[in-house]
Amino acid sequence: MMHLDSGYMITVLSGGTGTPKLLQGIKKIINPEELTVIVNTLENNYFSGVYVSADVDTVLYTLSDLINDKTWYGLKEDTFITHERLEELGFHETLRIGDKDRALKIQKTELLKEHSLREAVEIQKNALGIKSEVLPMSNQQCKVKIDTDKGLMDFHEFLIEDKSQAEVTDVIYGEVNPAEGVIEAIENSDHVIIGPSNPITSINPIIMMPGVKKELRKSYVTAVSPFIGKSAISGPANKFMKAKGYESNCYGVCQIYEDFLNHYIINNSDEKYKDIIKEIIPDVSTENIILKTMDDKINLAKKIINYF
Repeated sequence: MMHLDSGYMITVLSGGTGTPKLLQGIKKIINPEELTVIVNTLENNYFSGVYVSADVDTVLYTLSDLINDKTWYGLKEDTFITHERLEELGFHETLRIGDKDRALKIQKTELLKEHSLREAVEIQKNALGIKSEVLPMSNQQCKVKIDTDKGLMDFHEFLIEDKSQAEVTDVIYGEVNPAEGVIEAIENSDHVIIGPSNPITSINPIIMMPGVKKELRKSYVTAVSPFIGKSAISGPANKFMKAKGYESNCYGVCQIYEDFLNHYIINNSDEKYKDIIKEIIPDVSTENIILKTMDDKINLAKKIINYF
């Protein structure tokens, strides 16, 4: 395992699917104490009586090597006895929650009675033995609505019950304030990395919080495209991009980040976009950003960090 020299502070902006794959590579090559992950909380809500912060929990499980990396949700080798019993009793769960995963969510639900989300996550990441900082983007609840040709839907209603089939006309969410430590983490970083997460519902909610863009403009920021051609690496990002008036490709994403982005990494197959992107982003690199193996993840992490 290679580690960079001490003192090189990295902050990663993360959602719950694309970026954790990259985190698996980053955590192999840097000291964990020098990594901070700021995680999207837009989709947080209560399900089956427990508070679900899916993206935060995915990052916690990724950093503690517990993640189910087949689904990028929940723990590997978890059981679903409680879920199955609830179904037998006639209670349908919107989310299929594993037994060990449910324990973490129950604890967080109880912690939130006396603690902020930031404090609850700190307690849990310490219990999991994680040395890196994991910061929920905000302590405030922010409801997200997906406007579609079938009407207005909650995010999970669109994602799980509708299976993202509806045509999206808008994505609506309000502004929240950063949790304690978020602004300071960006300010104190040598390098900020925006992972290949959904730019509309995972990354944009973070960068639109008061004070975040101001600090990002002062930082060195690298972003990895969440698109291969016109296809999103994960989730319905293409529908959300179109609804917000952006092309659903790597060029559309760089327009969202152009205020502060220094270095943009796109897939080798998207070389054709390089010249037009260079008109708004100083440095553009083409790399393999399809993260199938651990070698893929480590290699991309090295390319990002060594480029700086």
